[in-house]
Amino acid sequence: MITIVLAEDHQIVRQGLKLILGGESSFQLLGDARDGLEAVEMVNKLRPEVLLLDLVMPRLHGLEVTRQVRRDSPGTRILILSMHSDLPYVAEALHNGASGYLLKESPPSELIKAIKEVAAGRQYLSGLLDLQGLDSRSDQHGGGNLDVYEALTNRERSVFQLAAEGCTAADIATRLFISPRTAETHRANLMRKLNLRSQTDLVRLAIRKGIIPA
Repeated sequence: MITIVLAEDHQIVRQGLKLILGGESSFQLLGDARDGLEAVEMVNKLRPEVLLLDLVMPRLHGLEVTRQVRRDSPGTRILILSMHSDLPYVAEALHNGASGYLLKESPPSELIKAIKEVAAGRQYLSGLLDLQGLDSRSDQHGGGNLDVYEALTNRERSVFQLAAEGCTAADIATRLFISPRTAETHRANLMRKLNLRSQTDLVRLAIRKGIIPA
């Protein structure tokens, strides 16, 4: 029996995935999360074999969820389920520790196969992906802002994502349950650490990291 936690913020999609997973006798769905922070907490509590994770999630991006889960629950394999087929998204997911990357347009049979593959310790990449150049792109995670980004705290990464999405300090405070002043402090700190001078610089880096779409 393969134990699974599902993380998907769209209710209709989540319900459809639950029906697919529930129809496979070798799967046991332990829980379903509606945002990134809930996904991390659920995995830490339930320790599933597989986390089926949407890439673009509220409160904490799927890439950061992947990084934290790989650090705190190394026995959990992560299968990204995404609508984004661009190589930067795939490369960043694998770089952060994902075991597989599946496009949402894939058939249910491929989803079942992908889960079984990553649960067995193997890597799985969607047959719909154009993977030409992926190896060279994966080797380019060195130097500059990309290295410094790894040094951000978990809270700073959350603020980075929300700021890149255009959220104000007040918006960030509401979503992360912190004060606006604390949100502003985190934003100032991450801007300094990343040597970013403007919102445009921040957005460009977020696009390069695959955190927001181009």
